[in-house]
Amino acid sequence: MFTKRISRFLFSIGAVCLFAAFTHCAFGQRAVVPLPSLDSTNGTSAWLYSDPTLVKYVSQPGEEPYLAVSNPSSLNKPAVSAALDLPLDKVRGCLVFVSVFVRVSNVSEPAQSYLGVKAMVHVASPSNADTWDQAPGNGNGVYPLTYDWTKESFQTSVPEDAANANLSLGLQGSTGEADFRDLIVSVIRPQMSKVVRTGPVFTGHGPGSLRGCMISTDIQPSDVATLARWHVNLVRWQINDSHFPHPLADTEDAAAFDAWLNKDLAHLDQLLPYFKAAGILVALDLHTSPGGDNASAVNRIFVDQLWEQHFIDVWEMMAKRYKNERQIWGYDLVNEPITPGIGNGVIGWHDLAEKTARAVRKIDPFHAIIIEPDPGGGVAKLAYLQPIDVPGVVYEVHMYDPSQFTFQGVNGSDPKAVTYPGIIGGQKWDVDRIRREFQPVVDFAKNNNVHIYVGEFSTARWTPGGDKWLADVISVLEENHWDWTYHAFREWQGWSAEIGEDPAVITPSPTPTARLLVLQAAYSKDKPETVRTVAPPK
Repeated sequence: MFTKRISRFLFSIGAVCLFAAFTHCAFGQRAVVPLPSLDSTNGTSAWLYSDPTLVKYVSQPGEEPYLAVSNPSSLNKPAVSAALDLPLDKVRGCLVFVSVFVRVSNVSEPAQSYLGVKAMVHVASPSNADTWDQAPGNGNGVYPLTYDWTKESFQTSVPEDAANANLSLGLQGSTGEADFRDLIVSVIRPQMSKVVRTGPVFTGHGPGSLRGCMISTDIQPSDVATLARWHVNLVRWQINDSHFPHPLADTEDAAAFDAWLNKDLAHLDQLLPYFKAAGILVALDLHTSPGGDNASAVNRIFVDQLWEQHFIDVWEMMAKRYKNERQIWGYDLVNEPITPGIGNGVIGWHDLAEKTARAVRKIDPFHAIIIEPDPGGGVAKLAYLQPIDVPGVVYEVHMYDPSQFTFQGVNGSDPKAVTYPGIIGGQKWDVDRIRREFQPVVDFAKNNNVHIYVGEFSTARWTPGGDKWLADVISVLEENHWDWTYHAFREWQGWSAEIGEDPAVITPSPTPTARLLVLQAAYSKDKPETVRTVAPPK
């Protein structure tokens, strides 16, 4: 999780515009938002150029018009851009998709990876912290940066009470040139499911709750023994290429991916008897999907048909391997899917998840199939996911809000600048606010008669009030009788509950930390009862 979560957190940014009638779309269908022309030279466009001498609309015979942004090294301005306020009546309450073609030349290296080439939407809301979601436009990170026309895409969500949603294209914290064309903004509105499920909610296990943690796949039997002493009864096993920041899967072929995958699964097989003896179930999490990610941090299974098919093949293989293994609770199809740029004939996440789930069900009628929403598995994104029309599906979300608190010191900021509970990002954060953040998940579960699993939640170990944040999050999960796994056990030291609050100390504390005591109290809630897996109804 650490590699993807950090890269996606740091990539917080969004060309001739399409003029299409905006309609209220059916669930899962995008409606294009009409935008004014990028040409602001005649004074009639709503686009605002920060400096008309450096931002120009270029229209030449035989070439598609484009927006040209330059920031000469002789000027080195902090930012140069064109900006537009998106129509709030079209984007409020929606998941917003932005795609744009970008071409850059001689762009200098920015001080932070989230600066540089910018295609970004800034959203301000009185009841939510500001967001700055953006496309990862800095290519392969080799500077000075130069590349030809490349499609960049990203997603953001706009609350119902948003006061402003501002789209900008340009350069920030870098010199050089960046061109933009073919800008498209489209939206999806959350709607009720067309899949009607009745009867008891399927959880994939018997009475009781699953409470545990994500784990490093380097763990050994002695680590399992520690989890047993804590009364953990679930681990989320990361099938994860941990090379940071670029997993080997990003460049390897299918045969190399399969060899690595089978080595990881062989280690899991060695530990399954220890998990069984300890009464610990396993959620099998495909953390690194076939093909890894491209330079835009998009899963290659959403870019290339060969990797899309290999994704299905991999899950068919794992279903055959574990269909009779009752220590496995469920199959987490892919960690934090990111699908802003669909192309080359591939299908979107919902359709791929459903297709894969059907393929798994033909082989394995027993285990839970776990689906996360796109993008990134966040709690607010579940409202935009149409439920999968396959028996035995559990829905997973991840919780790291507010990120200004949970990620401080992880993203280069002051590690002790923000305290919980308190005012964070201009908003009051306490247990009531956390409860409100989870409300879309509560509504989704109730409206669709499905079970929720919170597969990741955490705050960096040095965050002031981190133990209170953990206790409040867990209290909300317990109120709703959801299964959960804390991130993470003996993985990256920054998330470890066994290490104290001093960022400079990376060895376990001789006495239990306040955060570990919170977790251990929650883990012990239902012991010594053992929770067993159950099959979905036919």
